[in-house]
Amino acid sequence: MRFERFQLIVLALAVFSPAHADERPQLSLPLACEPHKTCFIQNLVDLDPGAGVRDYACGSETYEAHTGVDFRLLSAAAAAPGVAVLAAAEGVVKGTRDGVPDIFDRDNKADDIKGRECGNGVLIEHGAGWETQYCHMKQGSLSVSMGQAVKRGDRLGDVGFSGKADFAHVHLSVRHDGKVVDPFLPDSIGGACQIDAKSPGLWMPEAAAKFPYRSGEILSGGFAGEPPDHRALEVDHTKVVKLSATSPALLFYGRFINLRAGDRVRVVINGPGGALVEELSAPLERNQATYLSFAGKKRRDNPWTGGHYEGRVELVREGAVIATTVGEATVAAAP
Repeated sequence: MRFERFQLIVLALAVFSPAHADERPQLSLPLACEPHKTCFIQNLVDLDPGAGVRDYACGSETYEAHTGVDFRLLSAAAAAPGVAVLAAAEGVVKGTRDGVPDIFDRDNKADDIKGRECGNGVLIEHGAGWETQYCHMKQGSLSVSMGQAVKRGDRLGDVGFSGKADFAHVHLSVRHDGKVVDPFLPDSIGGACQIDAKSPGLWMPEAAAKFPYRSGEILSGGFAGEPPDHRALEVDHTKVVKLSATSPALLFYGRFINLRAGDRVRVVINGPGGALVEELSAPLERNQATYLSFAGKKRRDNPWTGGHYEGRVELVREGAVIATTVGEATVAAAP
């Protein structure tokens, strides 16, 4: 959806020297995290001007009319200690909002966030018509105010899930003269994409190198004694029933983002006695922005054998493994 701007107050900002007309801001990452370990890109800008969707690399890592880049965390629990949202470039705070509760969109009433879809956030002016906006920040975490000058990397607040958000993340929008700009492909004309884009776009080269285009990724995976629940994992990524000798099932699971139609998931489990499971799923019938998959065995009469277990989940696309996560568990023998 298109995120609203904050209501602004016009100020004479003598402390801010606007950039020259031909200057563009160079962006650093907008949050303090470990790329592909504690934070991931969930959605990119939708460049398609029509009813379809198209990201900057001509893929589908976006949704209809999405106006920014969503940097997500593993769960709401991962955001709880405080994960800093950072100014991506120097500028002046042009607008703020706080006071919107951190509630997943599925739990909001229809009109609870009308006109406040961005949730809590900050708008920064960089000069020469350029601005960045940071959405879905944690209620009560904002650490900047209107008219304040900020430097690259300054803390603006913390990641949350206020407004129209189904997962903990910061939504970064970039605009020039009021028009949305894709920071990965800022010179796109008419919604054109580029399959093998090499330029860092508006990103600093080191920032771009941390998030190369990656369609299809595993957030996490591991052993479980019962089928995990997708919604519960968005609340707390550690909310998995631990495997024990008396667990009703012996499972290995994977959490995925940005899967494509035709993708398959392979699960392999080895136990104290050797190979236990090797299962390859049927091809996905459609793209999946988020996906949970697991495989294994149900326990019958006897407890699981005590000892060391190893598991692996793979994302298979067109016959090739493009992502893998491994895990292990030690089961104490039943008394």
